[in-house]
Amino acid sequence: MNLQDYLLLAAALFSVGLYGALSQQSIVMIMMGLELILNAVIVGAAGFWYFTSPDHPDGQVLVVLAVTAMAIEMAVGFAVTTALFRARDVDMTDMASDLRE
Repeated sequence: MNLQDYLLLAAALFSVGLYGALSQQSIVMIMMGLELILNAVIVGAAGFWYFTSPDHPDGQVLVVLAVTAMAIEMAVGFAVTTALFRARDVDMTDMASDLRE
């Protein structure tokens, strides 16, 4: 595989994630779209680091840290969404707009 293949995969993931984040009203589906967008950024960055300096593991370590931080962020987001659903029976974004009051 060459760099163009990785960038094409990243662009496809980003496009699907952007469509999912903008077209859905469910909080969980929006979070899944955002996760796809973050995965696209990580795939693109990992591809660049691999093809620009394959003998230095700095980029690989940064990718592993980014994936770990993303997993923690999504776990916290799903926990907040679950707590919101249990407390107020809210699972859509327009239903959650009354939380400001």
